[in-house]
Amino acid sequence: MTVTHGRPMTAEITDILVAHCGLDPDAAARAPAASLEELGMDSLALLELSAVVADRWQVSIPEQAAELSIPAVADLIARRADPPGHTENTVLIDAPLALVWDVTNDVANWTELFTEYAVVEILHREGYTVRFRLTMYPDENGVAWSWVSERTSDPVSRQVRAHRVETGPFEYMRIHWRYTEEAGGTRMTWTQDFAMKPTAPLDNAGMTERINTNSVIQLAVIKDRVERIARQRADQDAPAAGADPTEADDE
Repeated sequence: MTVTHGRPMTAEITDILVAHCGLDPDAAARAPAASLEELGMDSLALLELSAVVADRWQVSIPEQAAELSIPAVADLIARRADPPGHTENTVLIDAPLALVWDVTNDVANWTELFTEYAVVEILHREGYTVRFRLTMYPDENGVAWSWVSERTSDPVSRQVRAHRVETGPFEYMRIHWRYTEEAGGTRMTWTQDFAMKPTAPLDNAGMTERINTNSVIQLAVIKDRVERIARQRADQDAPAAGADPTEADDE
């Protein structure tokens, strides 16, 4: 259910139609699926509705709104009033770019890299593109969310673009990973662009907040785990204490 300011949007639109457009509330209650036209809303009524909606939510509604029911108009307005979600989160990892790239793009081992994924199933590989199913650990309600994603990596530009194939509560979800070398290591940046379905439990703003909160946690985990691998490899490559100097060292 779409909600605005603590009230269902459908109720808000019904109130506007009754107060400003002459809608008979009893007729609307008897036929909730009827179109505005079927409820007797003429072009002047729709112009008044458009004016109030534009003033209250800075949203325009199309002329074809007469063919929609009140709930459908409410969903349309709510979607246009709620801008698409966009997040950008970044972390500096004290490790070489090649190592960060290899570890974070090893999708089959993401259960060892992230704390939220219980299962990763590789479904298809072709070149630098991989399609896979992710299943999360059960949430507070005991629900284990699962979906299929596809990602294509570009080892030359050090960028990855991904999207959800099974979108679930999202209308769409697109993710862009970027890797750059900096003083102090490798910066990895996640950008996510998405929109929620009207039936989703969260709107775009709510999901933006959730993603930003969770991304900070997961990026910190990834930083710690990749840096630990980098230290282990550095220790393995270091010459053993007391080792005999090589011929090159003598020179």
